[in-house]
Amino acid sequence: MSANESKNPVLFFLQESWLLMAAAIVFGALLASLNAAWQPKVAQNEINKFSVLAGGLLTGAEQFKTALEAVPVDIGKGKTYAVEVKKGLDADGKLVGWAFVCEGSGFADKIKLVIATDAAFETLAGFGVLASNETPGFGDKINIEDGFYQSQFKAAPVTELELTKIGDPEKVDSQIVSITGATVTSEAVVNIFNTFLLPVKEAMQEQNLLQ
Repeated sequence: MSANESKNPVLFFLQESWLLMAAAIVFGALLASLNAAWQPKVAQNEINKFSVLAGGLLTGAEQFKTALEAVPVDIGKGKTYAVEVKKGLDADGKLVGWAFVCEGSGFADKIKLVIATDAAFETLAGFGVLASNETPGFGDKINIEDGFYQSQFKAAPVTELELTKIGDPEKVDSQIVSITGATVTSEAVVNIFNTFLLPVKEAMQEQNLLQ
């Protein structure tokens, strides 16, 4: 019997793999430190993109201020999503409308949207895509500003929306015509609206933020 065979197998494994284990610990610590360093930049980039998207939807808004910090919205499976509602103010400090970030599951990954409404929270100003990884040429058409899909949400009522494959995309109502070849993505966006719109409105009414 050789010397290696007579050793305790656990001790032998530790002796032979210590360098690999040490490298894994160092690499893990490095990744953690890099992630910690990047998080503030990622958060700031999202804030900047929110301002651009929300400002494009509420064209009279010069600034956005937090109105409600954390509205809990039930997103299913026992989970909630905390929504920060911001008010868009013009140069004179007058309320232009409301905007908030929300998200849901798309075809490929999470879809994160910026949704904006008028000051009364009765009419949609539209939406912008904060983050998505939908299929190029199909689902990613939700990203096209003033495109076929996004345009249907502008001036639509703040109510339960309905997705349809056949309809008039030029008609302003609660029916949203899906993108050809991207029904799942189209439905995902409508589901996000239906999940968040009314709960957020109810929370704002409870806080007497709406006239």
